[in-house]
Amino acid sequence: MFEKFLKRSNWTDIAIAFIFILLGALLMLKPDEMMSVLSILLGAVFIIIGFLKLLDYFISKDKEDYLLTMSVIFVIIGAIMILSPSIISNLFSIALGIWIIAAGLRNFQTTLVWKEVKSGYWTVALVFSMLMMIAGIAILSNTTIAVQVIGIIIIIYALLDIMTKMIFMKKIKDYFKG
Repeated sequence: MFEKFLKRSNWTDIAIAFIFILLGALLMLKPDEMMSVLSILLGAVFIIIGFLKLLDYFISKDKEDYLLTMSVIFVIIGAIMILSPSIISNLFSIALGIWIIAAGLRNFQTTLVWKEVKSGYWTVALVFSMLMMIAGIAILSNTTIAVQVIGIIIIIYALLDIMTKMIFMKKIKDYFKG
């Protein structure tokens, strides 16, 4: 029984991984359209949350003003996301680009320490830190690149997940045989 449960859950995980591969491919091939769809969906979620908070405000005995304020804020954010989906894509690209540049700068600082301790790897680390900073700048300047990179990462994750589940399923089969 336990063996059947493990196999069934692994097949479910593999099916989910294939959905992630499809999502990653769509993000790579149609980044602008996918960001628009995601922005509209996220905007709808914000609006629904806003209306639920508004409903909570009117239903509750204690009229807490923060619920009313939060509901209005959520509805406004949701409307902005739906009416201007490029904002989400731009904010995402800015956050990702700044994060990558900051990581490159941290690596650059580490490179300087490696140079001081006479490590032979400092030049390689220097090149990689510079490439990271250039990648961050590229993402800041082009939102499509950021979405496509996320698509590639999702595909790689899903493929690795499928391979891991297949290996695990083989090991389970071998374990229960022996």
